[in-house]
Amino acid sequence: MPSIAPTPPMGWNSWDCYGTTVTEAEVLANARFMAEHLLPTGWDTVVVDIAWYDPTARAHGYNADAPHALDDHGRQIPAENRFPSAAGGRGFGPLAAEVHRLGLRFGVHLLRGIPRLAVQRGLPVLGTSWSARDAADLDSTCAWNPDNHGLDHDHPAAQAYVDAQVAQLASWGVDLLKVDDMLAPYHPREIEALARAIRRSGRDIVLSLSPGTGLSTAHAAHLAAHAQMWRVSDDLWDRWPDVHAQFTRMARWAPHQRPGAWADADMLPLGRIGIRAERGEDRHSRLTPDEQRTLLTLWVMSRSPLMMGGDLPTSAPAVIALLANPAVGHVLRHSTGNGELLREPLGDAADAGELIVWGARSAADDTRYTAVFWTGDRARTCRVPLSSVLGHQAAASAWTARDLWDDDAGRLGVAAHGDLMLDVPPHGVRWLALTPGPPPPPPGLR
Repeated sequence: MPSIAPTPPMGWNSWDCYGTTVTEAEVLANARFMAEHLLPTGWDTVVVDIAWYDPTARAHGYNADAPHALDDHGRQIPAENRFPSAAGGRGFGPLAAEVHRLGLRFGVHLLRGIPRLAVQRGLPVLGTSWSARDAADLDSTCAWNPDNHGLDHDHPAAQAYVDAQVAQLASWGVDLLKVDDMLAPYHPREIEALARAIRRSGRDIVLSLSPGTGLSTAHAAHLAAHAQMWRVSDDLWDRWPDVHAQFTRMARWAPHQRPGAWADADMLPLGRIGIRAERGEDRHSRLTPDEQRTLLTLWVMSRSPLMMGGDLPTSAPAVIALLANPAVGHVLRHSTGNGELLREPLGDAADAGELIVWGARSAADDTRYTAVFWTGDRARTCRVPLSSVLGHQAAASAWTARDLWDDDAGRLGVAAHGDLMLDVPPHGVRWLALTPGPPPPPPGLR
């Protein structure tokens, strides 16, 4: 079992609610809420997303020629007007220490490459006679963010810069590093340089890569050898078409999931988002309650990392209850054989949709997990033969089904060779744990 990310990470990321603008106080508020309400069910990571080094950060985009906070060697340091504990050259050390004190892990975001400002100033690369100009590839730039130049990996200054940058993050106590503009297009040498720098740092740091626009499974072996998380789509927001598109992607990637190497379906745009974000205004997620359950169930059944995007302290209690459902963390961490079992178009033009069934097994006992999704716009009673879920041999026995989202639904006995008959809401899911044997008799009839 690998020491880094043996199970899919679970945490919070500042992007969906605060975009480029999150402050130390907001990070700590979410960390404290997580420690109090979600840590017992497995949520343990807090990530500061992009542009934490920009003192002029704003909602709805990036600032060209921003006065980024850099140290004398061209490495990003936290903007002190947003992260006051970084004063005096302490960087993220004090904030990471406070997050660790809460029993949590601390993560940060970087963009691929080296800051343009460091190149313009010709700042020296730590421990070398080279400068940022030697390390930079001026022809390799991010299409959607002006902060950085790419790196020239034919020059040793590039690896030296990455080594120094990651060493500084490690010294601050960073546990997860999310690096953007890595996969679309695919940058294999950049991925390898980062993995090498993390090994040299001496600290176990989860490497997460973004975005995954058009990411092919042809890269699966290379990704698994060098990173622990990688996105499989562009940014996902609180729109049903965004969620629906992930069914196909995660069905493609589920067979590649393994300890220490996780395809990532992106952050969970749940709860209160858009406070000062890139897209949209301050709002609660526009996904319906059923769509939210569908999203979480698909992510768990496909063993995607879970990164909550909404502001935890100001999200609705119902959303927090979804995250804190013990089945979420348990199935994510302790299931195996996860994959799509069935996908069938059903209905007519007025009531069309897909019946999609996912299955998994408990890694500890004979429990089977089944998710029956219906993507149509109207509720539907879905019939799923037990053999389609368990295989014909297991289906010859009696099973008991328990609804993992609805504790009040009770236990449903399923006869040998029987069918699951489930009422599924529009864009919704029924998520079941199936255990061998008939249900226990009602109280008083024992």
